[in-house]
Amino acid sequence: MTSEEDGDVRWKILTGVASVLIRAGFEDPKNSGATGRRIIEVCRRVLDTMLSWVLESMGPTKQSQSTLQSAETWVQVFDVSVCSVSVSRDVFQRFLTHSLTFTLTYRPRLKVSDAIAMQSGWSFAKTSRLLKLLYRKVSMLLSMDELLSHMQQVLEMHEVNWQHVLSHLSTLLVYHPEAQHSLTELLSRLLRSAFEVYDLENMITAFLLARQGALESPAIFPSYSQWFKMSFGNASGYHGNSKKSLVFLLKFLSDLVPFDPPQYLKVHLLHPPFVPAKHRSLLQEYVSLAKTRLADLQVSVEEMGLYEDKSVDRVPVQPQCQARQDVERAVSLFESTGRVSAAVMEASIFRKPYFLSRFLPALLTPRMLPDKADARMAFIESLKKAEKIPASLYSTYTLSCEKERQRQLDCVVVELGDQEPQERLQSELQELRNLLAAPGREQDFRAHLAQVSETLREVFPETDGGSQGHGVVRLHPETHTQSELENKVINMVLRSFCQCLMDASRISPPNRQGLWASQFVRMLLGHRQLLPALLHRLWDLLHNKEAWFKLGGSHVLGLAAFLVHLHVFQSQCPLVESCPSLVPQPLPLPEALSAALCCRTHTEMSFCLRFCLAAVCYGLCRGASSEHVQDYVPSSLCKKLLYLIPRLVPETRVGLESEGLEPELLGVEKEEQVLWRNITEPYTSWRSSACVLWRHAHFHNLRKLPAYQLSFAEWLAAELRVQRSQDALSDAERQEYQQWACQQQYLSAPLDQGGCAGDNQKACAHILSAVMELNSGPQTLLCRHLDADTCLPDILCRLQELLYELELSFALHTCNRVMMALPVTALMTVQMQRGRRAVDCSTFMEHVNHRQRNVCIPAGLLPYPLTAHFYKGVLTTSVRCDSPRQTVNDALSHIHLQCPLLLISAGCWWAWLGPVLVSLWNRLSGDPQPEELLRLASCYTWSCSAVRGESCPCPEAPPLLLAKCLHHAMEVQMGRGFSTALDLLGQQRQVLVFLLYFCMTDLISALLEPKEKSVENTQRLCVEILKRLKDCADWLQLFQPSDAERGSYQVVTMVSSDRYLRLMPLAFYSVIPHLDGEVLVRLVKAPGFLLTALHCYSALTALFLDGHTPVPCAEASSTQPDSLQIMAKARQVLLQTISMCPNSCISQSYRSRLQEACGDLDPEVTAALSSHLGISSPDHSLQEMDFL
Repeated sequence: MTSEEDGDVRWKILTGVASVLIRAGFEDPKNSGATGRRIIEVCRRVLDTMLSWVLESMGPTKQSQSTLQSAETWVQVFDVSVCSVSVSRDVFQRFLTHSLTFTLTYRPRLKVSDAIAMQSGWSFAKTSRLLKLLYRKVSMLLSMDELLSHMQQVLEMHEVNWQHVLSHLSTLLVYHPEAQHSLTELLSRLLRSAFEVYDLENMITAFLLARQGALESPAIFPSYSQWFKMSFGNASGYHGNSKKSLVFLLKFLSDLVPFDPPQYLKVHLLHPPFVPAKHRSLLQEYVSLAKTRLADLQVSVEEMGLYEDKSVDRVPVQPQCQARQDVERAVSLFESTGRVSAAVMEASIFRKPYFLSRFLPALLTPRMLPDKADARMAFIESLKKAEKIPASLYSTYTLSCEKERQRQLDCVVVELGDQEPQERLQSELQELRNLLAAPGREQDFRAHLAQVSETLREVFPETDGGSQGHGVVRLHPETHTQSELENKVINMVLRSFCQCLMDASRISPPNRQGLWASQFVRMLLGHRQLLPALLHRLWDLLHNKEAWFKLGGSHVLGLAAFLVHLHVFQSQCPLVESCPSLVPQPLPLPEALSAALCCRTHTEMSFCLRFCLAAVCYGLCRGASSEHVQDYVPSSLCKKLLYLIPRLVPETRVGLESEGLEPELLGVEKEEQVLWRNITEPYTSWRSSACVLWRHAHFHNLRKLPAYQLSFAEWLAAELRVQRSQDALSDAERQEYQQWACQQQYLSAPLDQGGCAGDNQKACAHILSAVMELNSGPQTLLCRHLDADTCLPDILCRLQELLYELELSFALHTCNRVMMALPVTALMTVQMQRGRRAVDCSTFMEHVNHRQRNVCIPAGLLPYPLTAHFYKGVLTTSVRCDSPRQTVNDALSHIHLQCPLLLISAGCWWAWLGPVLVSLWNRLSGDPQPEELLRLASCYTWSCSAVRGESCPCPEAPPLLLAKCLHHAMEVQMGRGFSTALDLLGQQRQVLVFLLYFCMTDLISALLEPKEKSVENTQRLCVEILKRLKDCADWLQLFQPSDAERGSYQVVTMVSSDRYLRLMPLAFYSVIPHLDGEVLVRLVKAPGFLLTALHCYSALTALFLDGHTPVPCAEASSTQPDSLQIMAKARQVLLQTISMCPNSCISQSYRSRLQEACGDLDPEVTAALSSHLGISSPDHSLQEMDFL
């Protein structure tokens, strides 16, 4: 028998015996008699003896290798899979629970005081591997809440082995991420219970458990200082409800003083519990006691530092290290404020021993002084002027600095320290890769990460000032020099992260990679002494071109993912303050690193685009659901993509809706997989990756959020910094791109999306502000080297284009201002007509018809001041005539034919205009009001009543005025009461036709400005009116060609702009497709429908070819159709209309007109007319042959 076969036999015998013992020893005692209970007792005693032997082999006495191997073999018996066949789950769970209790209570030799003093040596990293394996095995079948609840029960009922209890807790925290939450809840319960009945046992337990959790890295459990501040640092703490609770807490802390390690005493002194002012004396007693204890431990309170420590130290900090940290902090504050901090001045007076013996020697450490005074030199000079530095000490410092300068010039090399921890760190980082590549080893990875953290702490020991919490990290890449050790460790860590990411990505996409990356980054954030070196290295990699050429695709992807996880933990990152100013103000660490990515040259844009694509794609995949996308996508990187992708990839300048695409239906595979494969596969280009991301559903939704939108001002700031000579675009391409961005992207975009809401003045103001900011704003290092080689000339050209568009409207505005400044009587003249004096308004009306009509905003409505000025002029001038009342009636009676725009504008503004005119008339004349004014008032009252559904007789007034008043009243009511008002109109055919016209102009406005009006709502209103006109052909006259006669509806050409009249075919084919079949059949039978449809289709084709149809913006509503969709729908409806048109109803003259209209149609429509209606068309092929 071979040794392997012999081992298998032994293992089977062992597991068989163990199964019998477990099954017999842990069956339900209720089912056993006296003999059975004795058997249970014997079996349990045997199992306990074996477990005792295992625990004894893990003791301080060194055991032989064979003993350890035997003990590990027995530990494997606790695995669930070993006895699952012969032992039921309930029985095995009772066995594991019993074994856990036995382990926690095994030989409770240590007192609580011993545990308090020795606890720092029981962390996860310092616990034996075999004991950690045992903890994991016996905890397998219980949930985290059950495990901690069982631990609490054991602590309450038994004397425990504190080393086993606390090291078991560390193992749970490391291997189970959910343990942090469960432990936090357990601590809350213990503290509440302790303060309810003033129970010391629960207080001791809570403090020991909290300190044990804090021994692990910050990624696993909050630091002790943070927990203590959260529990007792404010009035809502557990002790804040009464004086008795406060006394209880302070007495408990006082009782701990003789046993507390110095780091905990420091936390209590620097972050004391909240105490009301009237009870300050109680706190002072504890402070005195703690300071005395620190003095006994030879940890001077004077050497605790000038600035408070934000973390608990692992080991007591040397005074020299503390002093160095205080000096760095003091110099940093001096550099940002320009003044010596109060803490330094107070220390020079009240803490003179520390100031003279520790602080000043650390400050005056000899060094090679720079040629230009830096912040440290300026700080020293300020202290010298304040007479805080003794003259002899300063003299010695200057001499030593000169010697240091000479030493460096002579190339004296300082040897590095012991390299062993670094080598161990490298091997541990390599082991992380191995664990990540192996499936099912997530818990082992987390445990090994804790070991990496411990090694980092050995390489860079923590100090009192080593963690400033959410403090400030100084960024000064021009003068910062990192040690070889720092460079080596940071490069090693970043390389390991990139390699781990690539290894994990080969197995699964980011959303299925688990929490390893978050744990890795969070672990690094816990080592505050490494953050400055990490910041400078990342800045160097992202900002310097020389570093980019050394970065491969895997490096870019890894660094991008690293930045994403920094963004996830942004609340735990310090602020970054730069000197010289690289960023305008202190920023969170991820935002500061984003600022390192510049977009001024072709090279910078290419790298920035690659990096941001990798980061955003990783973040979108990592976020998985749209609810969590914002947590994983930094807004600063998203904005850089919004700037770069449309600039470098022209095909993305058209919105998804314009291409007929839906962002949710871009692929048959899961979007995350498509997106991730698009940036990881080697054959994909950055251009294709950008297109895929641009159409991704989550990215499409992200761009709608205010924080992720690139405003016009931000776009201008970025564009102005582009260096034209090194731009990725040629001059022509840059002009095309900038015109698109200014005129299509931002000019029409709403204000809340960073646009100008169609206001050219706002666009010009943004450009002028950006230009002024470029030349006179605060300059940072990133934009300090800007010279004449910028895009300023290009942007000024865009400004000139916008100003040219404003010129006409400004000229008309100036004209209106002049008109409004003139007396109202100066706009009209009094002439003799038919032997009596009358008011002549022809000049004013001609101005409105030829100038104002084309620039009205909104279309078809004059401004109120101009409308009121005209009517006040008519009333005022009429007084100079023989019969003012008759003169007003004569002047206004024909206005609906001479200048209908003035009439309908008065109807719309009547709520404001009416009281003004009535008051003016009463002052000017004692006669009754003119009939024309009364008619306007009655039309306004009737329209309001109709919308409310109140039946009242229709006034005798021009149908155009009635329709406009009703249209305006419905707009005020936002469409409510529309159907009721139509029912009340009955057979008022002309009013319905004019009302249809005004709704059609609304539809054109909605198509031109989708953000202002709803296309769907206006289409619905038009369809409602057409249903009531299905047996009437009058409405077709609204869509006649511009040179055709419209009969009684010719007046519409005088109330709308020429542009709107040209776009009427667009409105026609935007409504007809939405009619139901029955209504469309009735309309087709109307005389002239087919001819009108042909003319509209021909005109719409011409508009499309000339580029006069509206172009939807990139962020337009999905309900806004684009030109191609409208053309396709129009052709479909026209072909359907041709097939529905009865051939027998077409007269010979009508057939001739249809044949004449065929000349401008496409071949498909012409063929349909020819085949269905027998209308011949010119043979274009023969014409071409004749030409040839």
